[in-house]
Parts: sequence; C-alpha cells; structure tokens
Amino acid sequence: MAITNELLTKAANTLRCLAIDMIETANSGHPGAPLGMADIAAGFWLRHHKFDPSAPAWADRDRLVFSGGHASALLYGLLHLSGAGLSIDDLKKFRQLGSRTPGHPERGLVPGVEATTGPLGQGFAMAVGMALAERMQAARDNTPGHTVVDHRTWCFLGDGDMEEGISHEAASFAGNLKLNKLVCFYDANGITIEGDVKLAMSDDTRRRFEAYGWKVLEADGHDHDAVNKAIRVALRSEDKPVLIICRTTIGFGAPTKKATADCHGAPLGAEEAAAAKQALGFDPAASFAVPEDVYAAFSSRARSVRRIRTAWEKDLAAWEKENPEKAGIRKAADEGLLPANLEESLPQFPADKPVATRAASGAVMNAIAPLVPALAGGSADLGPSNKTYLKNFADIKAGDFSGRNIRFGIRELGMAAILNGMAAHGSFRPYGATFFVFSDYCRPAIRLSAMMKLPVLYVFSHDSFYVGEDGPTHEPVEHLASWRIMPNVLVLRPADANETAAAWMLALERKDGPTILLLTRQNMPVLPANPAGVRRGGYVVYDETPLNLPRPIDIVLVATGSEVSLAVEAAKRLTAAGRRARVVSMPSTELFLSQSQLYRDSVLPPECGRRLFIEAGTRFGWNRFAIDPERTGYITLDRFGMSAPCNVLAKEFGFTAENVVSRASELLAK
Repeated sequence: MAITNELLTKAANTLRCLAIDMIETANSGHPGAPLGMADIAAGFWLRHHKFDPSAPAWADRDRLVFSGGHASALLYGLLHLSGAGLSIDDLKKFRQLGSRTPGHPERGLVPGVEATTGPLGQGFAMAVGMALAERMQAARDNTPGHTVVDHRTWCFLGDGDMEEGISHEAASFAGNLKLNKLVCFYDANGITIEGDVKLAMSDDTRRRFEAYGWKVLEADGHDHDAVNKAIRVALRSEDKPVLIICRTTIGFGAPTKKATADCHGAPLGAEEAAAAKQALGFDPAASFAVPEDVYAAFSSRARSVRRIRTAWEKDLAAWEKENPEKAGIRKAADEGLLPANLEESLPQFPADKPVATRAASGAVMNAIAPLVPALAGGSADLGPSNKTYLKNFADIKAGDFSGRNIRFGIRELGMAAILNGMAAHGSFRPYGATFFVFSDYCRPAIRLSAMMKLPVLYVFSHDSFYVGEDGPTHEPVEHLASWRIMPNVLVLRPADANETAAAWMLALERKDGPTILLLTRQNMPVLPANPAGVRRGGYVVYDETPLNLPRPIDIVLVATGSEVSLAVEAAKRLTAAGRRARVVSMPSTELFLSQSQLYRDSVLPPECGRRLFIEAGTRFGWNRFAIDPERTGYITLDRFGMSAPCNVLAKEFGFTAENVVSRASELLAK
C-alpha cells in the first residue's frame, strides 16, 4: 500500500482525534504533545518502525520509548491502529481504574510499551540503555554468515526531558560510545507547563548534542517529506547517535489553545475539542472514529514487518544450528537461566582471614562471570572501590562492544536508568555500583525498575559510618530504612563473606525486581556459612548456653551487616557471664517478614521479650520486631556521621562490644 503524504496527514489527524477523545472522555490528560507529535509519529511508524503487532515480543523488533510519558494517548492510538491488542474500549477507559491505558505508559500492561515512563528524562536514558544492549548483543551473537541482532531504538522526547539533568548524563554517555542505532525525535514545541520554554532554558540544543558526539538533524515536524528525509539520513549514521530536532506546534489543530501552555496538561474542553476535530477534517459529533484507509495503512505496514520477521526467524534457526554454543548462551541470557553448578563454583573464604564484604563480592562476581555470560555492568567511576570490575573481560567502548565492563563515569542517575533500559531490552543481567550514600542519586531510576519488575543488580559499598575520615557526606544513615520501604526492592546487607556469596545467589535468581547488595569497606570476620538462613532473610548465627546447661533465652541480639560480628562478640561475653544470648543475623528484613510465622517465631521466640537491635543506621522500622517495648533496646545511628578514623567513630557512636554488653545488661535487669 502506497504511503502518500495525504494518507499520512489523515493518519496523523486520526491519532490527534483519538487522543482528544481519550482525554475528553477521561476529563484528564495531556493533549498538547499528542497533537503536536502526531505527524512525526505517523510517518515514523508507517514508513520505518520495525514492529510486528502479531509478535510484539519478537527479539529483533525495534524498541520505541516515549520519554514524555504524558503523551501516552498518542502511543495508545498508535498501538490500537497497528493491531497490537488495544481495542477502542481500551481507549475509552483511558486513565480509569484497572484499565490497560493508564495516564503514563506502564510496561507489562499492553504489548508495545517497552518502558514505564513519566518522570522526564528517564525514558531517554532507558532508550540509551536499550541501544547499548543491542550493540552488545550484536557483538555477542552475530556471526559472519548471520546477522541475528540488528534493530534500532527510537525515542520521543520533549523540552522537559531536555531540561532534566539526566538527559545530559545519558546523552554524554551515548555520544562517547557512538551508539549509532539510537534515533531520538526532539519535539521542540517551545512550551512547558509554565509557558514559553525560554523562561527557563536558552540552550543551543544542536550545539549541545554535537558537543556530546551526536549527529543532529532538523526538520519541520509537520512536514512529512522533511521528517522522512531526516529519518533516512539518520538511518545511514554509522558512528553517532542521532537527534532529530522537530519544530512543532503544541496542541496542533486546536484553534485557540495551540501554541500555548493551556493545552499542555488539561483537556481541551468540549467546545475546543469539537472545533479542533472540525479543523482536522473530522466530524465533531463522532467519537473514536477511524477511517478504513487508516486502518488499512497500519495493517499494510504490519504485513511488511511480518515478512521481515519470518525471514529473520529462518535465519535465526540456521544460526542456532550452526552455532549451538552461542545459541545456548543466548537462550540462557534471554530466559535468565543459571548453571546448575553455579553455587558450587563460588569461592571459599577461610574462617581465620577477615575480609571486607565488598572484596568478597568482587571475588564472587569474578567467579560467576565466566558461568553467567549475561552478567554485565560497571560502576559510577568507583570500580576499584566497589570491586565490581570483571577482570577477565574487556571494556565496552566505541566500535567494540564485545566486552562486559561498562564505564559509566560519574553519572549515578544516568547509570541506573541505562541499566533499566538494558534489562528492559533483554538478554543481559545488568549491574551498577557506587557508594551507598550516593544511592540517592539512583533512586528515581531504581523506583522505576521496581515498578517494571526489572531484575537490575545494585552493588553499593561503603555502607555505613565505617567509611571514617570522609565524614558525614559519605556516611549513609537513613538510606537503609528508605530502601527497605520501597515496594519490590530486595535489600541484602550481608554480615560477612559467606553471606555475601549467598546474597549474590539470591540476587541472580531473582527475576521480578531490583536487588540491592550493601557491602562494607572494612574487613569483617568470616562466620559459619548458612546460605539457607540468608535465603530466609534472618537466622540464628549464635546461641550457646552457659556451661552447656539447659536455660531459656535471656535476650536476643538482632543485627545486620557489619554489626553481626559485633553482636556475636558481645553475646560470647554475656555467655561467659552466665547469660544465654541469642544472635540473629537479618540480612534482609523483607525476606524475613515473608516467612511463615512458625519460622519467624523459631528465630525470634515470642517468649523472649528482651531484644536489642543493632544496626549502623536509623532506628526506623525495627520496632516491627519488638514485642515488649519496655524490654527493647536499640543501638542505632539516628544522627549524621562524623569525620574520624572508623574505630574512633565506633566508640563515639556506641558500636563496641562493651556498649552492647552494657545495653544488654540494662535490659536483662528489667
């Protein structure tokens, strides 16, 4: 079917009217961007987008990300017209409870939504991650006779995305790696919520992105030929990502509200909506109307892409037959499969040699990396401190994506969002690392990975005031509690090298959300291994009776991470004094709370009300495990840290065996 400019205009106006109807029916939404970007979207989809609605999860499909998620009505219109599974009834339920068309796109609700977007700039950075994953997968899988990985990542973004700081991080990163399979449409309509974009931004976007190493093109966003020409030039880029600056009119077609902030985030209203439909050549009285030739155009494009997909599937089958080892690696990566002997391959840690859990983590990572080819990632310029460098694998760099170490640079937020894009793309198990205190920089992206249920791994070292001389700016205090309350984030704070190895196994096995590993800078004694206990989030690590005589538990010391060995030392002193003190290591409060009541009671017996909680972080949340407030104590850090040697700080803050014994004795007197 010939895609003429006349047909593209009709398709674009159909998308506009569908967006108007969705937003007016919901009495909620953002009409400005969908109306302004419809011409670009129609031409891109019908002429260039490699997406087969009959197989929306096809591995070699193009990825499309709407970074400005508030333009979701346009995306839903495209998915409906293409036949991807969104019905007119779905469009009519826009922004309603339980619908498949929420206010901002949500990954997993409907095929074709590659990422949950809305917080501006995040989608752009995720698109960078998807483009990176494509290049890495191509380097891993393609062979001289078969190109089984060859797709593009497309992204729509606007002025708001450009203003967010994450866009600078992601754009700089993409330019440095020359991610030429990434093409971004910048909807430059010059309007934000408060009015003219010049109120807050006077950047020269073209020069900014050229400085990052991008190829920058410009086009009238309402001129089909100009947009098509720009895309064709973009497709020929061999060594640069591409930004197409599209000059558009926000709210295009709305007679009185176009080119104003009034149409950005509120319905047009019945009168303006009717006038806009009429101006666009549609019946003002008709709702959710789609001309047959528009449906036909999208069906024709789908058939064309289907032929591309079926040819690819034949090539993939031939590739699998000729490359069984590569095919096995690809299958394991795509499905998140782990070798049966992985746990047996973990390093052993001698009990007589203390080791920092960050160092233990590095040893574990380098032991599992050869067995888990999907594992790839890096640190925000802290690899030597985080111990996250995969020693036997090369760096990812422009022109050579065969390595597995990614140099993210000092871009924590960009790193976390790029990892989300890699995980959403598939075929990799990405990890990122920094100091725990800087996890705040990663928080918005980790929140999105939790929503999307993406199994991204985070290695956060230097997890407490034991950082020492660097002082309070580098000593996390409230961070532990804040991560524990975020839904669908698994937080693991191992006590020693053995718990660290078990934590890595848990993290790799998890497929439905991000996992955070919190690791020490300082060396820690190696405790007896108990992987099963770690899997349950909490277990008894020490419980001896004085003189080996039967005696009820006098007090339970509950600790995490580096404080577990401290609790064990104190418990041994209490035992020597004739008291029975149990020590519980709780590397994950979330996992522990998910266990049966029977198991939890076996670890924290309800008959023992004396409990002392020890953790180098705020007290918040620990009261959940207290049953007798009068006989409950806390050794926590409810203030910011200080700059001094860590042993001095430990004494200052009360994290010594002497103080634990003293506080326990106070509780034992009650």
